[in-house]
Amino acid sequence: MSALPCLPGKMGSLMNSSTSMPSPQNVLLEVKNLSIKFGGIQANDKVSFDLATGEIRAIIGPNGAGKSSLLNMINGFYRPDSGEIFLDGIKTVMRPYVAAVSGIARTFQNIALFKGMTTLDNIMSGRLLKTRTSFLEQIVHWGPARREEDRHRAQVERIIDFLEIQSIRKTPVGRLPYGMQKRVELARALAMEPRLLLLDEPMAGMNLQEKQDMCRFILDANSELGCTVLLIEHDMGVVMDLSDRIVVLDHGKKIADGKPIEVRADQRVIDAYLGGAQA
Repeated sequence: MSALPCLPGKMGSLMNSSTSMPSPQNVLLEVKNLSIKFGGIQANDKVSFDLATGEIRAIIGPNGAGKSSLLNMINGFYRPDSGEIFLDGIKTVMRPYVAAVSGIARTFQNIALFKGMTTLDNIMSGRLLKTRTSFLEQIVHWGPARREEDRHRAQVERIIDFLEIQSIRKTPVGRLPYGMQKRVELARALAMEPRLLLLDEPMAGMNLQEKQDMCRFILDANSELGCTVLLIEHDMGVVMDLSDRIVVLDHGKKIADGKPIEVRADQRVIDAYLGGAQA
């Protein structure tokens, strides 16, 4: 596929984050020898890699290579059978709540939105961890609770502007086309003000224009909002354009890891995608 245009950012930082690229030695996330088995299937087998702060890192591989299961372990949805996860150099027993409070946000391969709720309300749900007022104060909707909701709504409105979805802010997401639902899911993740954004096939099912838009938004989230990005994507044009480094899986094992130009020329990667690799 031809390269997607990497469009420049349009908006200043929403989160007062630095836009400069960090040193490669500044490791935000490291996984060591992660393994998980489902019945007799070894989904991941001693997979290790690291992710530097400010980086866009891609995980690629054929269908069934173990990409989503790896992301699920990083996010705490799955518990690895063996291996370790380090966040900021600290060994972490990851659970979904631990991931969320640690600044990790996630989108899913299969869209996980509240279909009967509006775009605005779906994005507002991403602010729940930022809520400090009590449940009773929220019911009464008085004083601190009202002021807090106003602050959350203002942040959500900035994200709506950032992702250019003003026209659908009051539309139930179940009525939106698939590509637009993907954008709303990204908006909800960004509402958490994450430092690490996990994207599971963010462009699956999109047409070329939608992919170009999503490519631009991911680049902007990285450069303007300060989000480090770890993504799974099948479109090699997208992967080669977006990624600083790529890790390649096949049959649950890591077979390559490096810069796009290195990975593209790796014979093991070529074999895996063209069917030359042996099971």
